[in-house]
Amino acid sequence: MRSMQQDIQQAVSLLLVVMLSAMVALTFVDVIGRRIFNTPVFGANDITEHLMALIIFSGLPLLTAKRGHLSIDLFDAWLLQPKWRLWHKAVDVLIASVLGLIAWEYFIAIDEARQINEVSSALTIPRSWMYTYITCTTAIAALLALLVKAPIADTHAEEFAS
Repeated sequence: MRSMQQDIQQAVSLLLVVMLSAMVALTFVDVIGRRIFNTPVFGANDITEHLMALIIFSGLPLLTAKRGHLSIDLFDAWLLQPKWRLWHKAVDVLIASVLGLIAWEYFIAIDEARQINEVSSALTIPRSWMYTYITCTTAIAALLALLVKAPIADTHAEEFAS
């Protein structure tokens, strides 16, 4: 099981690197095209917008699984003690709830996007597939927020606690 999890993480990480590299290359070519040839890449904004969403929401489950969300470590010496495990689970439930709410809102947006035929401005790419992807990855992140292991105090934090 652990090997499969690592394989998935590596595959998604590789995919993220490829998408980010594609976005950088597209931006470079678009800027060169605008400045030197006075011909921008048609639909570059649409492609960049979609790649950005794919990068953010593809990485969200990985970030959640590693407890990588923004946190302040000012009180780590105090909060990472075993007596605060219930607090950490409450925070995990809160994070899962917020992610679940985001997934729900995008789930509603899928049907709305289909009904009004919402598309990107230049390339007319349907938005519903992107909303579906965002819904799935955010729901996975919400589930992972509930399954993630509670943080453990490291030796540095224990020094401050004593």
